[in-house]
Amino acid sequence: MDFNIVLLPGDGIGPEVVGQAVRVLTAAAQAEGANLNFNEQLIGGCSIDKFGTALTDETLAACQAADAVLLGAVGGPKWDDPQAKVRPEQGLLGLRKGMAVFANLRPVRVHPDLISASPLKPERLAGVDMIVVRELTGGLYFGQPKGREVVDGIERAVDTLVYNEEEIRRVVRMAFKLAEQRRKKVTSVDKANVLESSRLWRKVTAEVAAEFPEIELENMLVDTAAMRLVASPANLDVLVTENMFGDILTDEASVLTGSMGMLPSASLGADGAGLFEPIHGSAPDIAGKGIANPLGTILSTALLLRYSLKLPKAAARIEQAVDQAISDGLRTVDLGGKLTSQQMTDEVIARLGS
Repeated sequence: MDFNIVLLPGDGIGPEVVGQAVRVLTAAAQAEGANLNFNEQLIGGCSIDKFGTALTDETLAACQAADAVLLGAVGGPKWDDPQAKVRPEQGLLGLRKGMAVFANLRPVRVHPDLISASPLKPERLAGVDMIVVRELTGGLYFGQPKGREVVDGIERAVDTLVYNEEEIRRVVRMAFKLAEQRRKKVTSVDKANVLESSRLWRKVTAEVAAEFPEIELENMLVDTAAMRLVASPANLDVLVTENMFGDILTDEASVLTGSMGMLPSASLGADGAGLFEPIHGSAPDIAGKGIANPLGTILSTALLLRYSLKLPKAAARIEQAVDQAISDGLRTVDLGGKLTSQQMTDEVIARLGS
């Protein structure tokens, strides 16, 4: 079994965590008889510096032709001028659109031994095991018209929140299919009391729910969902929502696990390569220090193995090795420990066969 993987280390700590995660990914794949071929490309700020664009046509073509793509992070203070015409985040948005990955899956599971690292009370965290499905290629981030203009001497800005029923249907259906394999509950998050797009979202969600009579559907306003995430997160199973709401809620959910460095994600489409990345940013303040938590990226490689390469045993090896390392008391700096990125990765690799 030969697979082609594109690596997009990106900016900040991206190259560090991707480099460590590749070590784990390679070892787990080889244990299951798979051979991985890696092709490294630029994206984000480093691509702007070299090519003047955050995503070249060549990089996008390589990603579209690959079996899977592993991304680190993009952005940093160097490219953070709000007046800049080219920004690192444009590369990420263009990559998602170009790869036709419309659903972002973010598992949120609290390890019992990391409960003390979370700011929430321990009793709020017992049994937390959810997955957030975020629509990825529509909504405010992509809607047109978009821009800024001066009207009668006053500057104004416009962003358009637009969805069509098929964009909603495909991501909601993916959420229901995931729920079939879990606790059979879907929470759909919208703002239907205010937004017309959310009223369409709720209508289409009800139609999809009719296809899955064994799955419980709960509709929830986004402000209520934000409260539920900290008040009673264990009651949530599969949560599905639109692009911007999902962006915000998943960052909120990351504190449940004790560190944003712990959470992986998978961006999937109807077919083709998937895009896998940790949910944290480029963390320029610690870049180059070798202390970034690699576990979010390592767990992202487990999702890569499961969803794109169809190697569930290799994926399970990684997840079990990370769980065991945490249970054995091993911690990076963000979790109150002293291990470097490489040392934590070494410990995970040592447990791959256990």
